[in-house]
Amino acid sequence: MTVSPKSAQQRDPLPWLLAITVAFFALALHRIAIPSKTMFDEIHYLPAARRLIDLTRRYNPEHPLLAKEMISLGIRAFGDNAFGWRFPNAVLGTIGLFAATRAMWWASRSRSATILFAVLLATNFIWFILSRIAMLDMTMLAMMALAFWQWALAFRNDQRTNGRLHLILCGVFLGLSLGAKWNGAPLLVAPGLLFAWERWQALKGSERRYFLTAPKAGPVFGVSLLEAGLWLGLLPAVVYLATFAPAFFYKVQPLTLRGLIPWQGYMLQLQDSVVKPHTYMSRWWQWVFNIRPIWFLYENVDGAQRGVLMLGNPFTMLAGLPALAFCAWDGMRGDRLRRGIVLLYILALVFWALNGKPVQFYYHYALASVFLVAALSIVLAEWWEAGRRWPAYLGAGLAFALFIGFYPILSAGALPRANSYVDYAWLKSWR
Repeated sequence: MTVSPKSAQQRDPLPWLLAITVAFFALALHRIAIPSKTMFDEIHYLPAARRLIDLTRRYNPEHPLLAKEMISLGIRAFGDNAFGWRFPNAVLGTIGLFAATRAMWWASRSRSATILFAVLLATNFIWFILSRIAMLDMTMLAMMALAFWQWALAFRNDQRTNGRLHLILCGVFLGLSLGAKWNGAPLLVAPGLLFAWERWQALKGSERRYFLTAPKAGPVFGVSLLEAGLWLGLLPAVVYLATFAPAFFYKVQPLTLRGLIPWQGYMLQLQDSVVKPHTYMSRWWQWVFNIRPIWFLYENVDGAQRGVLMLGNPFTMLAGLPALAFCAWDGMRGDRLRRGIVLLYILALVFWALNGKPVQFYYHYALASVFLVAALSIVLAEWWEAGRRWPAYLGAGLAFALFIGFYPILSAGALPRANSYVDYAWLKSWR
């Protein structure tokens, strides 16, 4: 996570990031209450959110509670309607976008990479769509982005920052991410493992005898590996378990302290029990090549033919693949940031490649796609900083143009014909 002197001299692109984030929030709110009826998996999570308001009994027990608690806050604030259901994820998507870009800035200290990352993530389709539907994934993504922001700050190796505080906040957000959905579970080990590796590298010779207890070494001065294990290992577990607090107050079958840990095994059992084939089920390799999306909606509703296609931006998702290969090559030659991005992408994806869960969907690629976008941003920024700016202009321009072109089918806009889906379903597998 160290930065070059050249990168360290670059100006913080905070004004750009704020402008992009505000624009994203405005677009996320546009037509967010359309359709006025439920779409796709909202049929599962809205009843669960309502149960968390009246605390009657368990519903949708195969998932943790936090993301459903966020949906219930929207219902409490704005009523049991489409705006109330979806508004919390619009807020979380905006916060998560900003947090992810701040993580990129503090990890890379590259102004061009950070701005490109903000543009490409905001227009990668996946982040935008998950910010406009009452599902669980955006809470998980936003909390993970906040955790990585704090992680990057802690690893700045700068004695002027409070590394301990940032590690604590990282641990809190890691626990909250897991409390929303288990998809990010493989990444929870990354901060602690990297801390241990960096500490081992920082100590030399006989100093390594104090590997567990030495506080005055990288990556975070004043924090021993044992203490880091507390903030990055134990604390996330405690925070995760704390997110189940409302379940202790159900009127029927309330959760108990004795039952809290066994309940986790029951949740896993429920996850693995979903075996009924689904029209839009897919596998990890199809996500990588963007060939099996999901129609969250396609029907005549609210006075017009409308649709919502859960698809990755065709340019970003494919251009990101060679960018990952470039980053992997540079990572093998010693670039730690690029190596880390590739490893995090693999870690997020291999969870599904090795997972025995038979029914999987394209939106499970959401977390891995963030690191794909990061790799593309890093590669384009390298060319930009070397004076070859046309690839960055072309890449950002194509991503933005495709986002604008697909915007009606990303945001449930009114379509001119009953078969307007053919205008967007470029491949047969997209139908």
